[in-house]
Amino acid sequence: MILRLCALLVLSFALAGCPVPEKKNMTAKSKEAQKKKPDMKDQNGDASFQAFLGRLRKAVEARDRIALTSMMAPDFGYRWDNGPEGETPFSYWDSKRLWPRLNNLMQEKWTAHEAFMVAPPQFAESDSYPGYRAGLAMVNGSWRFAYFVPAPPADAPREPEMPEDRPLPQLPE
Repeated sequence: MILRLCALLVLSFALAGCPVPEKKNMTAKSKEAQKKKPDMKDQNGDASFQAFLGRLRKAVEARDRIALTSMMAPDFGYRWDNGPEGETPFSYWDSKRLWPRLNNLMQEKWTAHEAFMVAPPQFAESDSYPGYRAGLAMVNGSWRFAYFVPAPPADAPREPEMPEDRPLPQLPE
């Protein structure tokens, strides 16, 4: 009994001396730094990026709304302002006849720009690129079609407005 008690005391003193990792206090600055997405590295050699891009190209060419909806980011950007109630990216592309332009853009070379892989490469090279641009982003470990927008109007913010409350288009039944 005394041997067990001595062993227990020695063990408790030994464990009490072990270092315990401390929790780091998160300041407002460090929280902001964590929220900001790091710049994307070129993903053209990545098999998952190439596979996603191949599926996206086929879906755009076929105008497969179901496949495209499943590939879009939840906050997909397709215009710089808030569109009319009930408008979807697909109805917008139909009304503006943008499907051929989107299809051509999908065939462009993709390059890293900020937190996205973008096409065309000229957009990544110049802040004043005048044409349409598309972006793909990594969202929760999966590639997603993040945006397809024209050049911003002179009075628009740099990034397209992507409100959280605007739902993705509904899948046809």
